[in-house]
Amino acid sequence: MESSDVELDLERSVQAVLRELSAQAPALQSNQGMWRWSLHKKVERDPSKSPALVHILLRELEKAESEDLRHVIIPLLHTLMYVLTKATGIAEELYRRTYAFCMRLLTLPAPYCTVALDCAVRLKTETAVPGTLYQRLVIAEQNLPSELYPYQERVFLFVDPELVSPSVCSALLLEIQAAQEQQTPEACMRHVVSHALQAALGEACHAGALQRKLQASPRHALERIFHAVVAAVEQMASEPSPSREGHLERLEEIYCSLLGPAAAARGRCGGHDALQDRPPSIPLPSPYITFHLWTDEEQLWKELVLFLRPRSQMRLSADLEALDLQGLLPDRELARVSVLSTDSGIERDLPLGADELLTPSSPEMEHGGLQRKGGMKKRAWPLDLLMLGGWDGPPGLHRRTGRPDGDGELLPGVSRLHTARVLVLGDDRMLGRLAQAYHSLRKRETQKFCLTPRLSLQLYYIPVLAAKKPAASRQPELGELAAFLGRADPWYQNTVNTLCPAIHKLAEMPPSLGSSRTVDPFILDVITYYVRMGTQPIYFQIYTVKIFFGDLSQDPPEDIFLTELTVKIQDSKLPKDGFSPRRKGVAEGPGAELSICYQKALLSHRAQEVTVSLRATGLVLKALPGSDTEVSGPTHCPPTAAPLPDHTCLNVSVTEVVKTSNLAGRSFSVVTNTFRTANIRIQSQDQRLLTLLLDKDSRRTFRDVVRFEVAPCPEPCSGTQKSKALWLSSHQQKEMERTRAMPKPLLMPINTFSGIVQ
Repeated sequence: MESSDVELDLERSVQAVLRELSAQAPALQSNQGMWRWSLHKKVERDPSKSPALVHILLRELEKAESEDLRHVIIPLLHTLMYVLTKATGIAEELYRRTYAFCMRLLTLPAPYCTVALDCAVRLKTETAVPGTLYQRLVIAEQNLPSELYPYQERVFLFVDPELVSPSVCSALLLEIQAAQEQQTPEACMRHVVSHALQAALGEACHAGALQRKLQASPRHALERIFHAVVAAVEQMASEPSPSREGHLERLEEIYCSLLGPAAAARGRCGGHDALQDRPPSIPLPSPYITFHLWTDEEQLWKELVLFLRPRSQMRLSADLEALDLQGLLPDRELARVSVLSTDSGIERDLPLGADELLTPSSPEMEHGGLQRKGGMKKRAWPLDLLMLGGWDGPPGLHRRTGRPDGDGELLPGVSRLHTARVLVLGDDRMLGRLAQAYHSLRKRETQKFCLTPRLSLQLYYIPVLAAKKPAASRQPELGELAAFLGRADPWYQNTVNTLCPAIHKLAEMPPSLGSSRTVDPFILDVITYYVRMGTQPIYFQIYTVKIFFGDLSQDPPEDIFLTELTVKIQDSKLPKDGFSPRRKGVAEGPGAELSICYQKALLSHRAQEVTVSLRATGLVLKALPGSDTEVSGPTHCPPTAAPLPDHTCLNVSVTEVVKTSNLAGRSFSVVTNTFRTANIRIQSQDQRLLTLLLDKDSRRTFRDVVRFEVAPCPEPCSGTQKSKALWLSSHQQKEMERTRAMPKPLLMPINTFSGIVQ
């Protein structure tokens, strides 16, 4: 195909993506999400098209900047960065133009400046040391051993078998297994070596001969070459001013050691065979994905623990409660060690070096009994660590931080080397279960502080609703959070929300174990694109509900919900000697007499409490704004700012019964009243009992309720924070007391491509 034909074909595909984003092509609704995927597939099958596609995307980005078409900037920028990560042979001038474009975006508000900053940081390294992004991505996702780049990632795919059909579960599992069978560690190491040499040497690299040489190399030789290439790339990338020429010289030495000086000279002189006119494609392996059927309440926490400490290395009992931070730290820098004391107890009598901890592998540690050493030392605990602010973002209902992956240090000397990308499939009921697990995880961390310092937790969501049937007219109600994410982030709407029909279509296909089915795994490719490029979280407030039953002998339980709380009136009543008799003068009619006390949400931040009594047939408390509500909010607020009540609030809809009297007698009409609040208390004033349904999940139903209270769920706290507070200075103690007086709300992040687009 001629170069002009190639550019014309790529241009048509890019314009199709832009038409989807501009909502100017309703006829293409059935193909939403396919154009972006087909665009990447074209350059994956023929890598020589990558420079042309980069040029087209960059031209469209500059055009969008000049015409102020901001809604296409982030999707095009993500598409461009994905191509640059996989491509080789990209001219340095295109890298510099892309970097300059990202720097200009820093003057725009969030999320544009946030995404642009992340891209600019990666582009600066990739321009000086080509191949760095690809190498680091493959090493982390495939958990390849590397001392210079020790980061590891894993994707945990959770599916609730009671909410997702068995055919969908088996189809997804077969597609994931078929793709990962071809991704052996040896194949991934060959991809890293080939990509690094081709990215650095360009046309001077004899790609066909290089791949044949690597294919014929034994495992030990391949590992030696792999570590040499990784060392060359990482050492150059870690320098303050990396040199592209110095990087080229190092990789030329490795290339000559593989093919010999003669073959290297032929490559530089252009002595290629006929197959070299089209360089072989170097695939970007999909990340390592583990598939889980969510059947255990503690399953998420257990899987994260096993990710940090594999089962083969965990010398613990079957009860994972025994796990503590010192079991995850090989150097045990944060553990208190007790050793047998043979000294006088006077500090000046201690020998030199007596304050140092024994290494875990030392004979003294292995054979010593109960020992004591030194004394208790004052340890400086970071204040934000005590308040468990490591996993959350700034206050507000739907906020995004813009932090890349949060791989910084929460404790001195303890790096976050592991990234767990938890992807859940299902509807709003699955997200309610995820919120329960997230709350339990955060609560457990206050008692056993073992995951937060070591692990960066990223949450992702792909909506999978039940297949549409003629009678299923209420089905969209189970996808309200997905609809909100689609309104907040158009690229999420086009890429992720359109995946549900494709998943059901995959489940309807007859099972096949052949390789023809996995040539172009569309579902897996979209999942991979989402977990790689979806780095901007949207935060959702979790709410807690305290429930009081008509039977006073039952203790009032507490539960949480994320999206919705539904209240229905039961037909049954309390016994006469029960909770309270019906008030005199209250006319019988549909529904129940309710007392509602709530704090009105005002823009002025003033507390205004309202108490009303009315007869209602039901209530709905929604944590998500409706489709007619503005979803965008302030782009930034400092971490110490108070939550905005207009963004941290519930939308309450009360179906009120209104009594009217006329000549025909008494009649009742129904009217729906709505208001917004963050805290609400509701109590049945007559003998009617209530039924509560949390997050639309019939498994989370509470019956025979007479009163309940709803409030934003605070950050979990425990007695461990009080004991650690003794180690703080007086100023830090005052700061912690002030923070405890104003508890931080518990926010659950769900990653999207851009956060909330203004």
